[in-house]
Amino acid sequence: MYVRPATPEDSASWLKMRQALWPEGASDYPFEIASYFAGRLREPLRVLLAFDDQGKSLGFVELNIRNYAEGCDTDQVAYLEGWYVVPEARCQGVGRALVQAAEEWARVEGCSEFASDTVFDNDISAAAHRALGFTEVVQMRCFRKSLIEE
Repeated sequence: MYVRPATPEDSASWLKMRQALWPEGASDYPFEIASYFAGRLREPLRVLLAFDDQGKSLGFVELNIRNYAEGCDTDQVAYLEGWYVVPEARCQGVGRALVQAAEEWARVEGCSEFASDTVFDNDISAAAHRALGFTEVVQMRCFRKSLIEE
């Protein structure tokens, strides 16, 4: 297994995995992926993909650098915006390899902190984060209120 930055040739496999992770926004993903490779997308800053020895995609991470993240002290925090491993490759070190590659990218970018989040009730993701050395710093609920009359 190996991890490398995404290339335009990876668009279809990245799209398929992205749709599996976030099905609610799937119609926008082809445009976003094309925009990423054209350099017109603000985030993610970097996308890394994991592959098996035959070149089959196993997972991805989408990375960004934020000026603030809960529980962090610096204003340049590498952020794990998205993390996905195909079901048949889980618990085999793919997620760990992706996160380790993401950490190396973050160091090269000058970051000294790496942060992430997951939805409140995603216990599997929380356990995976803890297994890779993340420390839970806060639990929160986010709220939204529309300012447009409906």
